[in-house]
Amino acid sequence: MKPSTLPEVPWTVLRGFAMGAADLVPGVSGGTIALVFGIYRRLIAAVRFGSIALGRFVKLDLRGGVASLRQVEWIFLLPLIGGILTAVLTLAGPIEHALETYPVQMAGLFLGLVLGSVVVALGLVDSFTGRRWAVLVGVAVMVFIGLGLGGGKEAAGVTEPPLWAYPAAGAIAICAMILPGISGSFLLVMMGMYQPVLAAVANRDWGIVAIFALGCVVGLALFSQVLHWALHHHYDLVMAALIGLMLGSLRVLWPWPGGAASTDLGAPTDFIAITVGLAVAACALVIGFNELAKRLEHRSTLDEAQDLRV
Repeated sequence: MKPSTLPEVPWTVLRGFAMGAADLVPGVSGGTIALVFGIYRRLIAAVRFGSIALGRFVKLDLRGGVASLRQVEWIFLLPLIGGILTAVLTLAGPIEHALETYPVQMAGLFLGLVLGSVVVALGLVDSFTGRRWAVLVGVAVMVFIGLGLGGGKEAAGVTEPPLWAYPAAGAIAICAMILPGISGSFLLVMMGMYQPVLAAVANRDWGIVAIFALGCVVGLALFSQVLHWALHHHYDLVMAALIGLMLGSLRVLWPWPGGAASTDLGAPTDFIAITVGLAVAACALVIGFNELAKRLEHRSTLDEAQDLRV
């Protein structure tokens, strides 16, 4: 991988802005955008060295942590993070407004984005055996039924979450950044934390934002190495489970619930044509972005998967 140079910094900031915009939308993976711009492998390397350093600092291994930090390509990573944060702070408000003003249409948009991500993630599995299909279907069914048992839109984030939920959600969602087919925002939707976190950013509630960010840092230090191990030793099973998770969680994105605060699935009623159109367009957009990434990097879907296995 060619190291970054100072003239490349403005372009890296723009790439980060595109990744940040994608990360705000459930169903679109920042990793997929990184693939489009040809920086995915450099991002993975930076995340790995950074997570190793954080893990060593947590264990009070200061010398090892500093040594790992020196391996991070900072002239690439810092401008990228700057672009991501700029996008999050700039776009959180408009997206929150759209969710409040056009809830049905936005649900259809997000539904299509997640369906497109499912198609992309299916291509990241080497082959489907009976065991992998069983894991995929089993996880999908359990999540779908489990979300329905809640009986309300808690999964969509209507109720006010407790303070401890913010760092926990950040710790889980941050791990999605190393997976090109999995959206961290969608994991927040599934946990019922998407709208509360988005509102905290849009309203500049820096206390909540800081607690969520702390959870992201801790999650990166503690969980990303475990996820790397799982992907290296049980890659296809992990991906099958994640695909099942996305499919089962589509329940919370259904645009026409059976009630104002229900996870029951109702029949389509309002704005059917535009909502379905947005869903189809969003699905095609995600699949198209993935195909563009493969063409620009001259690599196959399984090449992308190999980056996750090693």
